[in-house]
Amino acid sequence: MPNQLDKNGLATVIAIDPGRAKCGLAILSEKGEILYRSVDRPGCIQRLLPELINKYHPFALIVGDGTGSQLMVRQCKLSVTELPIHKVDERHTSEQARKRYLMENPPKGWRRIIPQALRVPDAPYDDYVAVILAERWLSEKSNIKPE
Repeated sequence: MPNQLDKNGLATVIAIDPGRAKCGLAILSEKGEILYRSVDRPGCIQRLLPELINKYHPFALIVGDGTGSQLMVRQCKLSVTELPIHKVDERHTSEQARKRYLMENPPKGWRRIIPQALRVPDAPYDDYVAVILAERWLSEKSNIKPE
């Protein structure tokens, strides 16, 4: 059981979907409540992490194992030494995130007539991938070893 709680008494995790051009970032409570989401450049993540850690007091940092994960884990280990870092399998997260984004952001106007399978998100949805990574880890955390 985590021993760190945020100001509201919630145990939280930070999840990162690493990438070359942009990264998704999400903070979830242990109960799966989404507290924060953003899409940022990889270099911004290191700047944001200390601020988010101070605000949300996470007990773990989750990083997707896809493109850019090794570099992101190294950078996180340098700047966030007090948190365990866990890598999570990213398979199919982009597809799942795309579906979730489109469901939560329905089209307006004439775009409603486009079949969902042909719709393209109008904004980056890497933050949704980070949410899915955190959800995966929270549901399977007893099976994952820290890096």
